[in-house]
Amino acid sequence: MLCSYFSGIISIYIFGGIMETRVALISIIVEKFDSAEEINSLLHKYGEYVIGRMGLPYRKKNINIISVAVDAPQDIISALSGKIGKLDGVSVKTVYSGGI
Repeated sequence: MLCSYFSGIISIYIFGGIMETRVALISIIVEKFDSAEEINSLLHKYGEYVIGRMGLPYRKKNINIISVAVDAPQDIISALSGKIGKLDGVSVKTVYSGGI
């Protein structure tokens, strides 16, 4: 596998194909703490794409706020966001960079 940086888009060459990656920020609000273990498990599973993460407990509202920066192919980002969003008591929104 070879990686190339071209015009602000990172491309991964796998067996002659090109897989472009996107930079995105996944924002997660956790209202039911029972879901925390599953969120951590999913983030670990997709760890190769994670640039960094930050978790903030907001005790006044009894919620946790998590931000996860990723650099991954579009389908990987969508899969991770979708799996997290299906968890009970969890809300998720994803914002993408402009093609970088």
